[in-house]
Amino acid sequence: MGLLPENKKKVSKETPRNFVIFGETMNGKTYFSEEFPNPLNLNTDGNAEMIETPSINISHQRNSKGDITKSASELISDIIDELQGTKHTFETIVIDTIDDIITLFEQEITEENNVKSVGDIGWGKGHSMIEMMVRVFIMRLKELSMKKKVNIIYISRSITIEENDVSRQVPSLKMKWMNIVNGNSDYTILCRKVGKNYIRKVESKRKNYTRDKVDDETIRSLLDTVIGAYDKSKKTSVKDAKAIVEQQEKQQEAEQKVKQKRT
Repeated sequence: MGLLPENKKKVSKETPRNFVIFGETMNGKTYFSEEFPNPLNLNTDGNAEMIETPSINISHQRNSKGDITKSASELISDIIDELQGTKHTFETIVIDTIDDIITLFEQEITEENNVKSVGDIGWGKGHSMIEMMVRVFIMRLKELSMKKKVNIIYISRSITIEENDVSRQVPSLKMKWMNIVNGNSDYTILCRKVGKNYIRKVESKRKNYTRDKVDDETIRSLLDTVIGAYDKSKKTSVKDAKAIVEQQEKQQEAEQKVKQKRT
C-alpha cells in the first residue's frame, strides 16, 4: 500500500511550532507573540480592535433575551475550518487567552444544561463534555501546525505559588488543562518584567532542541531571545532521584495529615 517509509536514517527537523507563553499582566506575553510571523490573534478580552495585529473577538453571540445563538466553540471551529481549507497568509495563531477559552466552553455547557457548574451534570457527564471539547480544540490546532506548519501560541496568565519556601510563577490555567495543553506543546515560556527589562525564560520543553536543526530562521531567532531555549537538560542520578521521591512522599503524607485534621 506504500505506507511504510524507507528504512534508512533521515535528517531530522526540529522546528518547534507549539508554545505556551505565560506571565503576569503587562509582562510582555502579547508583545512576544506578535514577534512571530504573520500572527492572527484570537482574542477573548474584547480588545481585538485595539491592537494592530489582525484579530478576532472570541465570545458567544446572544439574542435579546441573552440566550446563546452561536457559541464561542462554533466560532472557533469555523475559524479553524477556514484556516485549514482556504488560502491565507497567516503563519501564527495566538490564543489570547487559553484560560478564557476554556471558561467559555464551560459556560456553554452549563447554559445548555441549565446548571450552575459542569459538576452539576449527573454521572460525570459534564466533566467528560468539557474535557472532550478542550481535547478536540487542542488537537485541531495541533493538526493545523503539523499540516500547514502554522505556529500555535497559547497565552496564559500566571499565579504565584510557594514551593519549599520559595515563590515562583506558574500558569494560572488549572493543572488538568495545563497537562493537556502542555502535552501538545514544544516549549513553555515565562515572560517577566524585571525593572525596565523584559525577560523570557524556558520553564519546560518537549526535548533538547538543537539550534542548527531548527530550519525556520524566524523561530530560531526568536528562541535566541529566550533563556534556556537550547540548554541541555541535566541528567538526574539514581541517588538524587530517590531523594526527590522520598521528599515528595513525605510532603504528601504531611498534606494528608493536615486534611485529616480538618475533616
